[in-house]
Formats: sequence, C-alpha cells, structure tokens
Amino acid sequence: MPQITVERSGILDDVDWEEFALALHPVVVETAAARLEACKTRVLRSEDEAVGAEKERHAIVDVSIALLAGRSEETKARLTEAVVELLRKHVGPRDGVTLHLSAEVRDLDPSYRKAEV
Repeated sequence: MPQITVERSGILDDVDWEEFALALHPVVVETAAARLEACKTRVLRSEDEAVGAEKERHAIVDVSIALLAGRSEETKARLTEAVVELLRKHVGPRDGVTLHLSAEVRDLDPSYRKAEV
C-alpha cells in the first residue's frame, strides 16, 4: 500500500516516468498519511487509444492510487488534484496533441494482502 498505477500513451515516451513516480510518492505521503517505503508505482504503456469520434492526436495519462480504507473523501480529492497538478509539471503541453490527464484514489478491497519475500 499504496498501489499506484500510471497508464500512459506511447506518444509520451520522452517523459521520465521514474522521476514522476519518485516525485509522486512524497505527495501521497504528505496528503494521505502513507509511508514512503510502502509506495509502489507501475507505469504501463498503451499502444493504441482513441478519444471521441475524430482521428486526432491525443495522449492519455491516468493515475490510479489504491489505499487502505480510512481516508476521507476530502483527502482523496486533495490527492487527486495534487496528482493532476504534478502530471501537468512532468508531461507538459505538446504541439498538435491534446493531453487528457486524470487521477483517481480508491480504497483497496478488505481482502488485500501483501508479502515481501
């Protein structure tokens, strides 16, 4: 915990996603009272995506953060806003490309378990 997944368009290969993840972890710690050493981020690259009905250039980044239950809705909203702001800093605008940046914070299912071996 936290389990963080970044799904992003292939067109964004030039972004340093490890740098983004390392900048994100302290934000999660400060906002949601998580432990830094517990933050784990996976970045998944998508090959194909479509937005709307037109064949235009789009790039999508969606960050999903799963936390143990107990954070208020206000805390989750503050965290999603902070994540989108951090994305803006790391991804930045691109000529001829519409960026779609989003974030979601959800509770892990009570069945969640983990092991470090």
